[in-house]
Amino acid sequence: MLAYIGLFGSLALLVYLTMRGVNLLISAPLTALIAAVTNGLAFFPQTANDDQANFLTSYMNGFTSFVGSWYLMFMAGAIFGKVMEDTGAADSVSKWIVEKIGVKYATFAVVAAAAVLTYGGVSVFIVAFSVYPMAISLFKQANFPRRFIPAALGLGSVTFTMTSAGSPEIQNWIPIEYLHTTPYAGWEVSIVIAVFMAVGGALWLNWMIKRAVKKGEVFIERSTDPVVDETRKLPSPILSLVPLLVVLLISFIFHDSLGTSALIVALTSGCIMAYLVSFKYSKSVSATLAAGAMGAVVAIANTAAVVGFGGVVKATPSFVATVDLMTNIPGNPLIGGAIAIAVIAGLTGSASGGQTIAMPLLAPHYIDMGVNTEALHRTIAIASGSLDSLPHGGYVVTTINSVCNEKHKDAYLPFGALTVIIPIIGTIIAILLFSIGM
Repeated sequence: MLAYIGLFGSLALLVYLTMRGVNLLISAPLTALIAAVTNGLAFFPQTANDDQANFLTSYMNGFTSFVGSWYLMFMAGAIFGKVMEDTGAADSVSKWIVEKIGVKYATFAVVAAAAVLTYGGVSVFIVAFSVYPMAISLFKQANFPRRFIPAALGLGSVTFTMTSAGSPEIQNWIPIEYLHTTPYAGWEVSIVIAVFMAVGGALWLNWMIKRAVKKGEVFIERSTDPVVDETRKLPSPILSLVPLLVVLLISFIFHDSLGTSALIVALTSGCIMAYLVSFKYSKSVSATLAAGAMGAVVAIANTAAVVGFGGVVKATPSFVATVDLMTNIPGNPLIGGAIAIAVIAGLTGSASGGQTIAMPLLAPHYIDMGVNTEALHRTIAIASGSLDSLPHGGYVVTTINSVCNEKHKDAYLPFGALTVIIPIIGTIIAILLFSIGM
């Protein structure tokens, strides 16, 4: 019993501390240590038996493996965002959008930009870096509260695009290996769910913003924001879109052959293109590159701290028992699979992590039962993108804290509404549609 209390209690404490604004580099290892101690894990590798997991190795393996896999992508993404800001490209595109469709649709423009990049193959972790400069400019012109920017980025990145049929994101591809399906599995239902999440989420977000504005909330500038000079000449909005299109095109072309490494090529090419078309509008190349690199270090450190927590959690006996329980839920296999994936993704703070852990156990069991693998694929994919967005999730921390520089207590409520509640409802609708034979 103590082991389970430690497992779920440490998670609850991490969520609480995150919401209170405690630095993740402190709260993540601290709560991971609680989970380790209550589950009987040794602290050091030297004090552990040969076949026994220990806190230090489990935490640091999770931390360093994430940094090793993602640092260059984070750096390229952060620099690209800064380059779009420095050259004036972000301001140019945002002003063009405001002129063409009006400031009241600024939110939808941010969601659409994030969605296009995500469905085009740019990792959800990187999309926020790329779109944020344009988002901050749009929200400022519309005078919308900036605490809703993470929600707009999340809606466009980790809901209807990340888990839809045909998406190149890893959350749509992991089930293929175990279920022998295709990226387009359950596409008919996927279209319905994607439309529901996109439209429903956008309308809900717009309602929340209008409600906040009526209460007197406005856009509050910060000293760290890009300085907007109204007299500054800006590049053509059409040319300013070219770097984004280059990132999208190169990522799409090389996604299958290079995987996530395609992002390094795509984002670097985007930076080069931004300077080629807008160099005369830039202010300081060296300062821009340095700021982007430093931003990437902060972002990846915060995210890796949470991944380290997940590494310790996965090593605990109570987590292993929980996974066994979740993967053997009786009744409708679609319901059981959805719950199992969602809960495990919530515990690890990662949609792909939840799938990777659960799929080797779920797939053989459900295939033997004769479950429709396409329905299972789509249900699991959608469900994985729900509880992974609890306050401690890696993407959540990166987007709210590191990219947007917001506090969880201000930004998470709208963010969670769109990235947790909307996907949960979408999962339920998908199960109902598959159950009636759609």
